[in-house]
Amino acid sequence: MSNSGEFGWRQATLGLGGNIGDPVSAMAAALRHLDGRSDCRVTAVSGLYRTPPWGKVDQADFYNCCAAIETTLAPEPLLDACLDIEREMKRVRIERWGPRTIDIDILTYDNASVDGEHLKIPHPRMTERGFVLMPLADIAPDLIVRGISVADWLGQSDCSGIEVANENRAWWRG
Repeated sequence: MSNSGEFGWRQATLGLGGNIGDPVSAMAAALRHLDGRSDCRVTAVSGLYRTPPWGKVDQADFYNCCAAIETTLAPEPLLDACLDIEREMKRVRIERWGPRTIDIDILTYDNASVDGEHLKIPHPRMTERGFVLMPLADIAPDLIVRGISVADWLGQSDCSGIEVANENRAWWRG
C-alpha cells in the first residue's frame, strides 16, 4: 500500500530546532536527508536563527530554521518520516520544552487542517512563537495561517532576543 499515490506533490512547511550537541549540523543533516528522499524535496530554507530558550529557560540557546518542502506523503506519513529522521539522529528530549538534539515539526500542509492525537496542522502554537515566525517569514511571508499571513502574525509576536545566526539560506547544504 502506498502512502503517496493519490496525493501528488503537496506543499508543506517545517520548523526545525535544537540546542544539544551541534544543532546546526543536525538540522542541516535532517534537511539533506529529507531532500534525498524520492517523496520529498526541499524547495526553500530560511536563514538560521539563534533563539533564547522558551518555556523552560534554564538551558542553552536554540538554533531554529524553517523549510518549505514538496512531498507526495500524506500528513501522517510525513510526520512518521520526520520522526524517523529524529530517531536516526539519536534525538534526545529530556523534558517538554527542554533541551533536545533535533526537533522537526510540521507547521503547515497545503491548506489542510488536521486534528489528530499525534498531529495537529497548522501547528497549534506556531502563531505564538517568534522563533517559528521569523524564519518562516524568510521563506513564506504571504502564507496564510488561520486567516492571517505569516508576516502579519510575525508583526504581532514577541521576537526579543532572537538573532540571525546565518542569513545565507544555503547554510544547510554543507
